[in-house]
Amino acid sequence: MRELTQTEAIDLVGRYEAEQEIPEQMRSDVRMLGALLGKVLRESGSPGLFEDVESLRVATIQAYTDESDEAFARAAAIADSFTIARADEVARAFTAYFHLVNLAEEHQRVRILRERDGRPDREEAGDSIAAAFVHLAAEVGDDTALARLQALRFHPVFTAHPTEARRRAVSSSIRRLAVLLEEHDASLRNGADQRRAERRMLEEIDTLWRTAPLRPEKPAPTDEVRAVMAIFDETLYTAVPHVYRRVDDALQGPAAGGRAPVVRPFVRVGSWVGGDRDGNPFVTASVTRKAAGIASEHVLLGLERTAARIGRTLTLDASTTPPSAALTALWQRLKDADEDAATEIAKRSPNEPHRRILLLVARKIAATRTRDADLAYRDPEQLIADLRVVQDSLIAARAPRQAYGHLQQLMWQVESFGFHLAELEVRQHSAVHAKVLAELDAGAPRSELAEEVLEVFRTIVFLQERYGPRAAGRYIVSFTQSAEDLANVHRLARYAVGPDGTPPVLDVIPLFETFADLQAGPAILAEIVQHPLFAARLDATGRRLEVMLGYSDSSKDVGPVAANLALYDAQAQISAWARENAIELTLFHGRGGALGRGGGPANSAILAQPPHSVDGRFKLTEQGEVIFARYGDPAIAMRHIDQVAAAVLLASAPSIERRNSEAAERYADVAAAMDAASRARFFELVKAPGFAPWFAQVTPMEELGLLALGSRPARRGLSVESLEDLRAIPWVFAWTQARINLAGWFGLGTALDAVGDEERLVRAYGEWPLFRTLIDNVAMSLAKADDRIARHYLSLGDRDDLATLVSDEMALTRSWVVRLTGGTELLGNKPVLQRAVKMRSPYVDALSLLQLRALRGLRSAEEVDPDLQRLLLLSVSGVAAGLQNTG
Repeated sequence: MRELTQTEAIDLVGRYEAEQEIPEQMRSDVRMLGALLGKVLRESGSPGLFEDVESLRVATIQAYTDESDEAFARAAAIADSFTIARADEVARAFTAYFHLVNLAEEHQRVRILRERDGRPDREEAGDSIAAAFVHLAAEVGDDTALARLQALRFHPVFTAHPTEARRRAVSSSIRRLAVLLEEHDASLRNGADQRRAERRMLEEIDTLWRTAPLRPEKPAPTDEVRAVMAIFDETLYTAVPHVYRRVDDALQGPAAGGRAPVVRPFVRVGSWVGGDRDGNPFVTASVTRKAAGIASEHVLLGLERTAARIGRTLTLDASTTPPSAALTALWQRLKDADEDAATEIAKRSPNEPHRRILLLVARKIAATRTRDADLAYRDPEQLIADLRVVQDSLIAARAPRQAYGHLQQLMWQVESFGFHLAELEVRQHSAVHAKVLAELDAGAPRSELAEEVLEVFRTIVFLQERYGPRAAGRYIVSFTQSAEDLANVHRLARYAVGPDGTPPVLDVIPLFETFADLQAGPAILAEIVQHPLFAARLDATGRRLEVMLGYSDSSKDVGPVAANLALYDAQAQISAWARENAIELTLFHGRGGALGRGGGPANSAILAQPPHSVDGRFKLTEQGEVIFARYGDPAIAMRHIDQVAAAVLLASAPSIERRNSEAAERYADVAAAMDAASRARFFELVKAPGFAPWFAQVTPMEELGLLALGSRPARRGLSVESLEDLRAIPWVFAWTQARINLAGWFGLGTALDAVGDEERLVRAYGEWPLFRTLIDNVAMSLAKADDRIARHYLSLGDRDDLATLVSDEMALTRSWVVRLTGGTELLGNKPVLQRAVKMRSPYVDALSLLQLRALRGLRSAEEVDPDLQRLLLLSVSGVAAGLQNTG
């Protein structure tokens, strides 16, 4: 195939971009940002870099659009022709481009959300809390719907699993660019100096280009804590009360803000960052204590500033807004405790009693932060009590707007975040507990491991005394396989504090991860609730129980299809058991970002759950790149919380529960056939002799361990001879990098073939939410895969039988998914998502070709070439940015 002329190349790129039907504003942003990046490459890159980037870009677009082997070979030849140094620069250029495209896409989402302005009439039915409430009330009545709304609970838990491939410095540069893009929009609207805005963006893109894309070393757990704290400072602290306010505005209309809100704070934030020690030797009791201290510092500083800001504006004179007797008494108590400050504040706020109180409250919050025992609040409830006195006084003085305005938002913040911000949850493997208990029971000298395990429980005691019982106390037991695994936690707590000490208040949470453990879950729960200490805690909480379900290991254990079906069955059985035993169950979903680890749209997954498995409560892990994608921008964070909470509320609607229950019964035989066939096909692959080393050969699995993504090791052991020793994250990450995405779809084609009845399967796609969610997620996974590039990765191994098995299953699954979704290509029924994937695919192909070049060189060399290794790692970061997915 001849090389295109410059005119033909420009025409090809233009036609390709036009075919994607990108919204005009976003298209303009992408073009502008791309042009600025091009200018940076010309100015700051080595001579000829821009031309080489364009050459590869045009070649991959041509290969993607005409799908000929000749065009693909030409693109691969260009990638192979670069020197290693030039390939390094080209990989960095494409990665920077993806960061800018992702930014433009996010900016477009924010633009649309602002145009919509959170109004239910502009959203799909059930897609917001207000709309879900209307739907629910139509079925169960206003009073029942309101009771369910007020009992609603959404509990995201942030984790430090190593799935964020970007450096924090890169993320910070992108956030600064987001602000500049907003300013650029304003300059277009207001006729301001557009050139100034573009000049500042050019400067920031130059900074992004010059910033090293790879971390020099793995972050420490405390670094991961601080990274998550940035999300709290920049979005969550203000976004959460704004969500409450928007819902209340929608439900109360013009009366909102002038009377008590009907919404109660329903978001609780959890964190495993600094508490998850399963397989991470760097998370110690000392780290856990530091993590809690960092989080508390952030939230107390936020509350202090908010209280002081409200106090400065609450300039209500006593003649127009007289204080209540309770407020006067509170002033006297606060004055007695902080006399000098009270005297000074009284001088600055003459005859402004409510203002005085808030300013002294701010000082007490500051004292809580600095640990001034004489002045500090004992716990968040004591602060809430003081704020309620102020609110009640304002109401009595006929000033409801002040009572339910900014003061209400402060109260919501205290109720949502407490003095701890995020409840720090501890996780440890059941085998570690068993090993330490055996040592302690034998009376032998305590090992370093035993001392560390016991110190964790002492740390929980300290955290509960320092920040309140909500600060810590949830203890997750990984690989729970018996009731004894849960009882062991209570035994260890007793050992830790000794016979005269008071053990911590613990909610011990089983984590059922493997296929066998999911099936055994109900029997284990039935046994553990008879345990005296477990039963006592159950009674103390009003018979509330939390159970965690693992998506990652179950999928790696039996394949994605069988795992999805097993998780549904486990939820149905555990929920039924809980209802029979009058237990208020919360299922904790250990979902990852990738589709092979339970990822995908959370709201559609919630609405596909078994009856009573949600019941107004939803808890899930939010990991790595997902945290920043969902919570990095305030508008997107509010929309995400609104959507998920709406689905949680709507899931209890009788029509939804009936639909899910009837569909599960109607298609039970389909599920059984799919389960058996998909598992057999999955085992045919992963249980084949030599599969694990072959997997390491055809993907960059080994090299992923060299990326400084997170503090946690990539695998439990040293060998890749056993798939069981490999963590789920690199299992998914490696297949994603190879553009195969096997963890998200393998076995589905065979499963659907086993059913065979296409007409019935099409009906199932329309009637059975679980099946529809599975098919839609697989469609997304396959759309991000590429069979031509996949074949090149598979050829790196010497097992044609396994390579053929993967290729055949991919083709079969793709064929079935296209037919079931009623189109001619993947994601044909989801045009917005399809455009987003297609827009990126040729550029991801360019990075994949560079990665393949590096892999081939590393596989054939007798010694590791550090330059090839660096090129590989750069391409990994770029592909992750392009696919917007790692593990």
